[in-house]
Amino acid sequence: MISVLVVEDEEITAEANRIYVERVSGFEVAGVVRSGGEALRFLRRRPVDLVLLDLYLPDMHGLEVCRAVRASGLMCDVIAVTSARDLAMVRSAVSLGISQYLLKPFTYATLAEKLLRYARFKEEAGVGISAVGQGDVDRILGTLRGPSELPKGMARDTLDTVAARLRAHPGGMGAQAVADGVGVSRVTARRYLEYLVELGVAVRIPQYGGVGRPELLYRIPMES
Repeated sequence: MISVLVVEDEEITAEANRIYVERVSGFEVAGVVRSGGEALRFLRRRPVDLVLLDLYLPDMHGLEVCRAVRASGLMCDVIAVTSARDLAMVRSAVSLGISQYLLKPFTYATLAEKLLRYARFKEEAGVGISAVGQGDVDRILGTLRGPSELPKGMARDTLDTVAARLRAHPGGMGAQAVADGVGVSRVTARRYLEYLVELGVAVRIPQYGGVGRPELLYRIPMES
């Protein structure tokens, strides 16, 4: 299991992040803390694999937490969580070794993508595994920071629109209904719906009663 420390000062957001992380297969929450000082004390007592770090904390900035973590020689990766869209801050985060950057507000699907990408990176860059050449190094780093977080041919705006349609119909929707609402083909809608199922965001609901194969409906549980 990949252990995660959630660092978030807002209680409701912290709880939501904890639930989101624990829904992703292979991840467990080692702890939830509300300040930078608490985070540093926790990490000195109990190392973790990954820190989900809000950058705006009541006692110090998240980048200061990262500097202190690196200075202490603590070995953990960091996903920065923030509403700030300042490119200078992004550059500072990268310079401190922050592996990924997550903008608020985000959905479970967005966080799940980043966690699954991180899990693949950990697997491919595991201890005792050697890179044969530059191509191997590029491939492993690309797993973590690939130019696209979605499968080839998929667009973030379309994925968000499909997810929004499902949330607006809690009883579920079929692929054709989603296709009509979004303005894409049934095949395309089905691909996006299956991707949401793969992430654990949506579920399939077989509808029986007609002749032949049951129709598949897709829905997003309310907590997503």
